[in-house]
Amino acid sequence: MGAANMGGPTEAERDATIAGEATGDFYYGRRYFVEKTRFWGYLRQPRQPWSRAKLVIFKEQKKTNPDRLPEDAPEGQRYGFDNNYEYRIRGYFTGKENYEPNSNQFLKEFMLTGYEVVDRNPGWLFRSNDHYERLRITLVPR
Repeated sequence: MGAANMGGPTEAERDATIAGEATGDFYYGRRYFVEKTRFWGYLRQPRQPWSRAKLVIFKEQKKTNPDRLPEDAPEGQRYGFDNNYEYRIRGYFTGKENYEPNSNQFLKEFMLTGYEVVDRNPGWLFRSNDHYERLRITLVPR
C-alpha cells in the first residue's frame, strides 16, 4: 500500500465532527470509486464512526445514484467523478445481498430514495494514513 494521499482533518477533528453530526432518518455516505466495480461506496448511521460503515450496492429503482453518467465522458463529467464526496443518503437496506464480481464480494443492497452533498473534499475515510488507488480496493474499515 502506498503513502497517505487523501489529506483531511486530524483524527480528533474528525471524531468531533462525527459526534456533532445531525441525526435523522438518513445515512452518511462516502462515494468510493474503483474502476470496473459496481459498488457505490460506504454508508454509516449518523454519529457512528466510519469503521462501522458498510460497503453497498445501490438499487436505483426509485432514484439513480449521484454519478449515474457515462463511463467514457470527459473528465469531471463521467461515472465516478464524485469519488470521496460525502453525502447525506436517504433510503433503506432491502435485506438482500448482491454479488459484485470484480471485487469478489457479496454486498448489502440499499434502495436509494434521495441524497444531498455534504462535503466535496472530506479527506481520509477510515484512517488518517488512508491511501486511495483508482484501480484496486485500498480503503476498508478495520
